[in-house]
Amino acid sequence: MKTLFLAWQTPGASRAWFPVGRLDADVPHSHYSFRYIKGALKAKEDAGFEPLLAFPDFKKCYEADELFPLFRNRVLDPQRKDFEEYLQLLHMEREQADPIEILALTGGERQTDSLEVFPKLDREPDNTFACTFFLHGLRHVSESGQKRAELLRQGESLRVAVELNNPATKLAIQLATEDYQIVGWTPRYLVNDILELVKTYQDIRAHVVRVNEIDAPMARRVMIQLAGKLPEKYEPMSGEIFQPIGCIA
Repeated sequence: MKTLFLAWQTPGASRAWFPVGRLDADVPHSHYSFRYIKGALKAKEDAGFEPLLAFPDFKKCYEADELFPLFRNRVLDPQRKDFEEYLQLLHMEREQADPIEILALTGGERQTDSLEVFPKLDREPDNTFACTFFLHGLRHVSESGQKRAELLRQGESLRVAVELNNPATKLAIQLATEDYQIVGWTPRYLVNDILELVKTYQDIRAHVVRVNEIDAPMARRVMIQLAGKLPEKYEPMSGEIFQPIGCIA
């Protein structure tokens, strides 16, 4: 079972993001379910969020034997001529490139709406975790940082640091080279859980998985893996806003 969360960005001045829904996908058995989570109620209270047209009832549990169009349409059509090139950017083979895995890595962002997808951070039996994502914010780092990012190599270690005064998000997680050159940030959805790990002095490591060619879109330029150990009994992405709203089948 793979779990993805759906996030919504307010159109207001704050441009704040709220997790609003949960997609559970059992790909081998072709079973998919979508539920709103309590973050949707907070988004409604704080920023006027309303149920999506595809899922019009906050309390209903939606089920299907194929991926819902809202999610499926956020993945490039495999029949397109540039699909193989697209997979190369994602460091994927065609056999592993099911829409859920693609969405987990790309976020499924579209210019036509304010929605984004992100994967649930999974806890392994030995209390470790690992997640892969594209480096965020490369266009916002200094010119020297962008040039240094061009020189990143597969396997290169990166420093992980908490940023307390990010002008866009206030709290953020920086990624920097061993010589302290900031090259970008982790996705926003990891911030709260990483802060919890920092509080308990857990080991957190990051390294470069892949660097795409310079002509690749900046948002797909550098792939990162972040890994570490979770505190005993700590379950990431399990706070109140991630809890499902009572479902009606």
